[in-house]
Amino acid sequence: MKKFIQNFKDIWAIEELRNKILLTLGLLAVYRLGAHITLPGIDATQLSGLSNKAGGNGLLGVLNMFTGGAFARASIMALGVMPYISASIVVQLMGIAIPYLQKLKNEGESGNKKITQITRWLTIVILVVQAPTYLVSLRSLGVPESAFLLHGFNFWFSSILLLTTGTVFAMWLGERITEKGIGNGISLLIMIGIMARLPQSFMQEIASKLKSGNGGLMMMMIEIIVWLFVIMAAIFLVTAIRKIAVKYARRTVAGTIGSLDGARDYIPLKLNSAGVMPIIFAQAIMFVPALLQKSDNETIKSIGLEFTNMFGLWYNVLFAFLIIIFGYFYTAITIPTNKMADDLKRGGGFIPGFKPGSETAEFLDTILSRITLPGSLFLAALAVLPAFIVKFGVQSGWAMFFGGTSLIIMVGVVMDTIQQIESHLLNRHYDGLMKEGNKRKSIKK
Repeated sequence: MKKFIQNFKDIWAIEELRNKILLTLGLLAVYRLGAHITLPGIDATQLSGLSNKAGGNGLLGVLNMFTGGAFARASIMALGVMPYISASIVVQLMGIAIPYLQKLKNEGESGNKKITQITRWLTIVILVVQAPTYLVSLRSLGVPESAFLLHGFNFWFSSILLLTTGTVFAMWLGERITEKGIGNGISLLIMIGIMARLPQSFMQEIASKLKSGNGGLMMMMIEIIVWLFVIMAAIFLVTAIRKIAVKYARRTVAGTIGSLDGARDYIPLKLNSAGVMPIIFAQAIMFVPALLQKSDNETIKSIGLEFTNMFGLWYNVLFAFLIIIFGYFYTAITIPTNKMADDLKRGGGFIPGFKPGSETAEFLDTILSRITLPGSLFLAALAVLPAFIVKFGVQSGWAMFFGGTSLIIMVGVVMDTIQQIESHLLNRHYDGLMKEGNKRKSIKK
């Protein structure tokens, strides 16, 4: 407890870090406030039917979770940041085939800014389609006709404009957090929405276990222990690395005879270099097969219904497969082994047994491909774990935090944020959050 208090004091003592954290918390609070503002022209007291359907176990429940409950409240932020994520997926996929986007990727920061701008405009295009689709589907999702206080052009125009503005504003909040605050803004917005459901799901599970014949508190304690082990496994997945030994050429020092021995170092390659992005991307794609249930063909409709069951066999098979595919895809576009090899060569470093340049790049690519497979399989196994947990009598809402999208995103985002805070502490001569001790003594020269 003393270490925790001291770490908090260390964080608070750094003005820049303190301001970043306060800004992040403030922007997250604004996002949560917006999630509770219902669209004008809709009676918020008559949305119980929508809440029941969106609070279920299907893909509507996932979408509601990603938006922090805004979807079920017919909020101005009902679509959350999912259109932005969809646009990011499309842009990154097009980056493989379109030479212009490939050129932008190689231009460094200026190219990334242009790609971000393209993603923003594509987000608006997607919103022009998704916003009216959401409004049309409200009636079929359990919202009675009497809940609509406005009709006609005024309602449609204002609602589409507000839904579009809400997502763009959420996107802007995420970018401001990434730029001025702590952590990845978009991931934090998703995480805060997921965490909003955690207390309610936990209390519902306790109430269920206290009923006669459900195991009582002892069974609840077992579930908590299993949950902690799953969290530890997720943390291992996030932090596990493969160290590639690197040696630097001998350097001659002025004023001395001979030279210093070459320094040794290593390149850390993460077991799961893609982080939580394969989960988020795969979850976004999983909305597509569910659309088949609207088909008039009974066979196609039954297939679509199968993919709306988050705990069903085929849903989880496809979900796991997409996670593995996106794990390889996202790793390939975010870890430039050729650039790593070139930087290593320019710095006078080399991997023992491999020539600097293309041979080193090929070796790094081979190692990365080998460790990405078990990393992606581990990630997919954690993602589909809730489907097995519910078989043991665990409530579906609480089971979602046993691995699955919820837990992996929470652990990944929290660990990333902690690492950023730790880097700030280390830069200011403080021990990190994972270290023992307090302030380091400055070295006097």
